Amino acid sequence: MTEVNNRLDELGIKLPVPPDPLGAYVPAVVSGHLLYISGQLPLKDGNLAYKGKVGDNVTEEEAYEAARIASINALAVISKELGGFDSLKRIVKLTGYIASASGFNAQAAVVNGASDFFFEVLGEAGKHARVAVGVSELPADSPVEIEIIAEIES
Repeated sequence: MTEVNNRLDELGIKLPVPPDPLGAYVPAVVSGHLLYISGQLPLKDGNLAYKGKVGDNVTEEEAYEAARIASINALAVISKELGGFDSLKRIVKLTGYIASASGFNAQAAVVNGASDFFFEVLGEAGKHARVAVGVSELPADSPVEIEIIAEIES
């Protein structure tokens, strides 16, 4: 998937240095042909791009962008873990957790920020199964957390 870097350049996206874990875990684990990426927050330059609950002080549009930013961070982890994209075959599953205010139920629209990003960058290899989950709180008051499972060549 060497074309991934070309696509990122076309989109004007520079992958950040992957953020350090905020707890006692590792950013990624390889098991067989699967790469599990720990939950990624919408961090930019080490700070949350947005804070709070979606449907309260974070709009649906801002949360969509937060999901996109978290996915860029996830792709940076994939690149670091694999030493590039040559052994990345596809995104298998994406899970999006959305810190939701009472009555907010458009979690799927928010997680589209992540799904759209992976399709935009990886094409068919970016299509995936997914789940969008509304939760009451996320680490560091983040509105969004994105978790990825990718298939890799061993």
